[in-house]
Amino acid sequence: MQYVTEFASGFIKLFNTGGAVLVTWMKTIVPVVLLLLVLMNAIIAFVGEEKIQRFAQKAGRNVLMRYMVLPFIAAFMLGNPMAFTLGRFLPEFYKPSYYAAQAQFCHTSNGVFPHINPGELFVWLGIAQGIQALGLNQIDLAIRYMLVGIVMNFVGGWFTDLTTKMVSKQMGITLSKEVELKV
Repeated sequence: MQYVTEFASGFIKLFNTGGAVLVTWMKTIVPVVLLLLVLMNAIIAFVGEEKIQRFAQKAGRNVLMRYMVLPFIAAFMLGNPMAFTLGRFLPEFYKPSYYAAQAQFCHTSNGVFPHINPGELFVWLGIAQGIQALGLNQIDLAIRYMLVGIVMNFVGGWFTDLTTKMVSKQMGITLSKEVELKV
């Protein structure tokens, strides 16, 4: 009977600890994320969805824009998973590469912009807590992680272009590389 009682106590303690963490988040990170989401939606409404769509189509013409700038803007403005939707304006050939670059950026920017990927914020918070315990500046780490991530997004997108080309050739499939602007 003692084991059952200890198990039940431990089980409840797990939820009490989770509740305490949730309350801490509700006082610290949740308001920040909420306000950033409101700001991003306001900017999209102010600029206009059509202008954002045209920008995404034009960005698809240049490899640096496609795998460095567009993923950054999409993640910052729309967050994860909505950031992937800007890939619909790219030609079929570049969609896998955009997805690869975008998926990486949603992880590497979380320390600087927590609203991008709040579902995985606990990973960054764990790392940041360790950095803080060492007496180091977590913002320095967040910025370095994001900058390295932007470069690696480009490399990942470009490498995916190469593999898409190889696989398309092996499969006998021709994917369009043309951007069709609908103005």
